[in-house]
Amino acid sequence: MDNVRVRFAPSPTGYLHIGGVRTALFNWLYARRHGGTFILRIEDTDQARSTDESMNAIIQGMDWCGMDYDEGPGKEGPHGPYFQTQRLDIYKEHIDRLLANGRAYRCKCTPEELDERRKAAMAEGRPPKYDGRCRDLGLTEGVIRFRAVEEGKTVVNDLIKGTVTFDNSVMDDLIIMRTDGWPTYNFAVVVDDATMGMTHVLRGDDHLNNTPRQIQIYEALGYKTPEFGHLSMILGPDKARLSKRHGATSIMQYKEMGYLPESMVNYLVRLGWSHGDQEIFSMQEMVEHFSLDTVSSSAAVFNPDKLKWINHHYINNKPAGEIAGLLMPFVAQEGWAAGQDYVEKVVLVQREKCSTLVEIIEASRYFFVEPEMDPKSAEKFLTAETNPVLQRLIELLEFMIVFTHEPLEEAFHKVMEETGLKMGKVAQPVRVALTGGVVSPGIYDVLEILGREKSLDRLKRAVASITPA
Repeated sequence: MDNVRVRFAPSPTGYLHIGGVRTALFNWLYARRHGGTFILRIEDTDQARSTDESMNAIIQGMDWCGMDYDEGPGKEGPHGPYFQTQRLDIYKEHIDRLLANGRAYRCKCTPEELDERRKAAMAEGRPPKYDGRCRDLGLTEGVIRFRAVEEGKTVVNDLIKGTVTFDNSVMDDLIIMRTDGWPTYNFAVVVDDATMGMTHVLRGDDHLNNTPRQIQIYEALGYKTPEFGHLSMILGPDKARLSKRHGATSIMQYKEMGYLPESMVNYLVRLGWSHGDQEIFSMQEMVEHFSLDTVSSSAAVFNPDKLKWINHHYINNKPAGEIAGLLMPFVAQEGWAAGQDYVEKVVLVQREKCSTLVEIIEASRYFFVEPEMDPKSAEKFLTAETNPVLQRLIELLEFMIVFTHEPLEEAFHKVMEETGLKMGKVAQPVRVALTGGVVSPGIYDVLEILGREKSLDRLKRAVASITPA
C-alpha cells in the first residue's frame, strides 16, 4: 500500500488514557506495517480546558510506549509540529470557501432559543435538531453553521465495522465556527485531515456518528474522503465502559504501578486484534503481523489479571540488569541507598513470584532496610527452643570467610546434624530473624544478598529478643 498517512489526534484536556493509547498504537502499527507516515496532532482548540500539563503527559506517554511519530510536537517535518491553535488561518480560509459556495451560513439564534425549540421538537416527536431558520437570511454576524444535505443517505464503508448507512434527514446544520473565531471539532478535524493528506482515519467508535457529518464537509470542500476505521470501545471487567472506577486509566499511572512499557503495549494490541493464538509479541512482530482484517468489531474487555500475566512474563524474561535499572527510580523513591548491582541480585531471587516492579519493591523491603518483625512469626519461631540453634549458626557464620551458597549450605547441614533437626526447623527461625516474616526466597539466597555483617547483626538481635525459658 503506497503513501499511507495516519494520525493520532488527542485533545490536551486530560491525561493519555488506555483507549487513546490503543488508538495511537493501531495507527502507529498500520503506518509502520505499510511504510507510511504516522503523525501526532494536538487538538488544542478548546482553550478553556487545554493545558500544557496534559499536552506534556500525552507526549510523555507516547514516548514511554515507544511510539515515535514522523511529524508532530518537537519533531522536524515537512509541515512542522502540529497544533490546531497554530492553524487558525487555514480554518478561516476554508470557512470562507464554504460561505462562498453556499455550504455555510451565519446564525444568530441564542442558546436559550435553541434549547426551547429543541424541547418543543422532542415533545412533538420530531428530531431535536436545528430547524434551519437562519439558513437563507444572509446574516453577517453570529456563529457559522454548515449547510447539511437533508435528502438521501450517507454511506460509511468502515474498514472495521463494514457498511454503515446514515439517513441524511437526521443530520444537523452543525456549528463549525464560534463567534470567537475558534473552529469546532467536526470542522477542524476535516480540514486538518484533508490538508495533511490523511489516507486513513482510525479512531474510536464513539466518533462513528460524526463520520457522515464529516464526509459531507469533505465533499462540500471538494476533498477526497479518507478511509475510515472505527475501533470498538474498551469495557471494564463488569462490561461497562472503562472508566476511573475500574482503576487506573492514565497510561503513566501504569508506569507508576510498576508495569513495563513492552507489557502495556503487548496487552493493548491484543485488545481487539489477534494473530492466531499468539499472546506475546515483540514490537517488530506486531509491525510484521498487524492487519485491520483481524481487528475485531466487538468491544474489548480490559482484564487486569491478563495484563499482570503479560507483565510477569516480561519481568521474568528480560535481563535482570535491565529490570534492576527500571527499579532504581522506585528504590530512590523509597529513600533506600543501594547500587544497581545489589538491586540486580534482589531481582534474580524475587521476580519469579512478582508481577510488577512495585511488587518486587514491596516484597524486598528487608533487603534494603531493617525489617519490621511480625509478632506472630516471632512468637512462633523466635523461642527459647530455637535460641540454641540460632546461636550455633551464628558461631559458624562468624568464622565463615566466603559467604556464598555452598559454604552456607554446609553450615546449615552441620547445625542439622548436631541438633537432629530438619531443614525447616532451622531455616524458618533464621528467615524470621532476617526478614521479619516467614515468606522469602531461599534462605541461602537471602543470607548471601544481605551479606555476612548484616546477616549476623540481625541474627544476634533476634537472639537478644528471645525471652529465656
